[in-house]
Amino acid sequence: MSDAKKRISPEALFRQHGGLLRMSEAIARGMSRYSLYSLRDKGIIEQVSRGVYRLVELPPISNPDLVTVSLRFPKAVICLISALAYHEITTQIPHAVSVAVPREARMPSLDSPPVQAYKFSDAAFRAGIETHQIDGVTVRIYSAEKTLADCFKYRNKIGMDVVLEALKLYRSQKPFKLADLLKYARICRVEKVMKPYLEATV
Repeated sequence: MSDAKKRISPEALFRQHGGLLRMSEAIARGMSRYSLYSLRDKGIIEQVSRGVYRLVELPPISNPDLVTVSLRFPKAVICLISALAYHEITTQIPHAVSVAVPREARMPSLDSPPVQAYKFSDAAFRAGIETHQIDGVTVRIYSAEKTLADCFKYRNKIGMDVVLEALKLYRSQKPFKLADLLKYARICRVEKVMKPYLEATV
């Protein structure tokens, strides 16, 4: 079995795993650092982020910022403006990738793309997480309904105009899940603030 593993070419190893591997994963599967760097130097693979490589022949990454941040910080969750943009319920263009982390976690930091991190309480952090596959990478993003509740919570930071525009776009483009919106409003402790706006849109 181990001999069979060794006979797999480095390039074939990448293909077996969807064309993308962390260096630690590649080494654990029998590839040497030399082989990895050789593939990179030959232009067969490219570095996506520190310690993460993918085959050059793959289609371009559709959302490189979310993919890079998710690879570097797999436990963080895409939130606020970045989540609104993913769900297509904002006209804002995120200047940084917004991520939520638990209160006790270290704040993630990255030069490119820039990351804006927010510390969420345990209940607010765990609620409403969806997992999406973007270019073969698992990306954790809050649901549209949880994101709207978060935006009301952080309305002073992102601007009430942005929040109300998102609610309007959500109402016109998505199924209006009032029960979910109210549930997340309670978890985020913004039910009193949010309820009048929800009632006005029903």
